[in-house]
Amino acid sequence: MSATPILPGPMAGGRMATLGVLGGGQLGRMFVHAAQALGYQTAVLDPDPVSPAGRASDVHIATAYDDEQGLAQLMQRCEAITTEFENVPAGALATLAAQRPVAPGAQTVAIAQDRIAERAHFAACAPLAGVGPAPYAVITEAVDLARVPDTLLPGILKTARLGYDGKGQVPVDDRAALVSAWERLGRVPCVLEQRLALRDELSVILARAADGTTVHFEPQRNVHRRGILAVTEACPDAVPAALAQRAVEATRIVAEQLQYVGVLCVEYFVIDDGSADGRLVVNEMAPRPHNSGHYTIDACDVSQFELQVRTLTGLPLPAPRQHSAAIMLNLLGDLWWRDGQPCTPDWTGVLALPGVHLHLYGKLDARPGRKMGHLTVTAPTAAQAQTTARAAAQRLGIAPWR
Repeated sequence: MSATPILPGPMAGGRMATLGVLGGGQLGRMFVHAAQALGYQTAVLDPDPVSPAGRASDVHIATAYDDEQGLAQLMQRCEAITTEFENVPAGALATLAAQRPVAPGAQTVAIAQDRIAERAHFAACAPLAGVGPAPYAVITEAVDLARVPDTLLPGILKTARLGYDGKGQVPVDDRAALVSAWERLGRVPCVLEQRLALRDELSVILARAADGTTVHFEPQRNVHRRGILAVTEACPDAVPAALAQRAVEATRIVAEQLQYVGVLCVEYFVIDDGSADGRLVVNEMAPRPHNSGHYTIDACDVSQFELQVRTLTGLPLPAPRQHSAAIMLNLLGDLWWRDGQPCTPDWTGVLALPGVHLHLYGKLDARPGRKMGHLTVTAPTAAQAQTTARAAAQRLGIAPWR
């Protein structure tokens, strides 16, 4: 990264400072909005001609992520470049980094793309962080199936690559089921994790600058359904204080050991071990802003996306302050269907509620399970946020949570 900050607004030569992003989804779209609000122009590289970020950006380069001409055009237009998701080719980031500041770096993204490498990093951090991954075994060939310790069963078999939102994961109860699941997944490299007594889930979103400065949001409690984030609670006491402190420190060490630059989310399981708060187990990391941090747009003075802009450009990192209790509801494409027929969600009823902030991502095709937007409810107290969020969920047909 450059030691000289990339400042927003007009540059010498009469053009605007421009930031690039690989990926055209909703995370890219919200990065574009944050960059533009600060006074930067933006360029998005994404193959989809109607991608949400591409349609919001000043420039959309509609090519594949590894297209040489597309990458060259992005480099020519941009002062610095980031990514909106971890499954862009790490090699493309390395190519861009030869000519422009890129954050996060290709090496970190490559680790996040591969559960085997990711688990190894978490295990290496455990002595410092006091938090490690669930007990696991790596399976890359048939002989590894027989070497799996009995203690890992029952477990969850996860593909090493391209698994997200519950995809590429198969629960297995015994060795026969393990063999069958590995065959069904195509005999690709996998990680088998011991199935643990899950009490809760939480995440920590942290931003780290090139000089090692870190700031973070308070940990948030998450509820997943069918492997997809459904609800995030960002309210006082949503996460016990001691547990929150351990999670923040563990996340800082995970980022520090990677020499990470950018916004990083680390997700944790809270395991029921008989103690008052439970035991933390690190689940996975995302080298980018995260779905569980969307509430920061409406509930904090600096959002996760503004911090992404600041880490990329070398601007100062203020510690974010949360001014409102918040509940975030994921809005999936299922809401646009009822009894097999298309419908329109009750936006009029929802937007009549106090403290409701609707964010739709501009996606044209509402499919079941597809993230179409999110709804954030802000309020002076956690109880008020919960009451309004439950009323909004009832109007939308979203199942209640605890």
